[in-house]
Amino acid sequence: MARLSADKPLIHPDCEITDSHFGAWCEVGRGSRVTNSSFGDYAYCDRYADIANCSVGRFANIAAFTRIGPTDHPMERAAQHHFLYRSASYWDDAGDDAAFFAARHARRCSLGHDCWIGHGAIVRPEVSVGIGAVVAAGAVVTRDVAPFMIVAGVPAVPLRARFTPDIVARLMALAWWDWPHERLRAALTDFRSLSVEAFLERHEDQPAP
Repeated sequence: MARLSADKPLIHPDCEITDSHFGAWCEVGRGSRVTNSSFGDYAYCDRYADIANCSVGRFANIAAFTRIGPTDHPMERAAQHHFLYRSASYWDDAGDDAAFFAARHARRCSLGHDCWIGHGAIVRPEVSVGIGAVVAAGAVVTRDVAPFMIVAGVPAVPLRARFTPDIVARLMALAWWDWPHERLRAALTDFRSLSVEAFLERHEDQPAP
């Protein structure tokens, strides 16, 4: 029997899940924290990922110990400490700053379909990582990443594209990440064995799912 399910995500022990939802065939690794986020079908994160305020695309690959959408402190105020907005934790007669949290939750990031976020990488709020992009281990992404681009460094900069512009355009048109589960299974051998060019030649003229 398959380990993952279309009916509910596989949530490993010691996770904190708040105001988030998951598509089919999703997995959340041990000790991860997911807040105010959504996972598209087949998306997963490995152990101790910390994901906040993010729209995660289908087939997204999020490695262990990553930080996606880390929240900010109020640097423009006289104090940065969270007693400013988590005030109810410090005084019985003070409430938390609801406006601060609403603004924080609105600063969403997005991860494109089939992107790969490497071990220990950080993706800042309001940043978009494109379809098929790769974020190298330990990178800090402060700007949008184009589809199928590989970025690395602190701050992350483009290294190279995974494929030529023609191949990228053909992959975007094929959009295999939108295929139904049965079609993915039927093409599994081709995914495993064919070059990207041969895969496109075999599948791009087939009827849309």
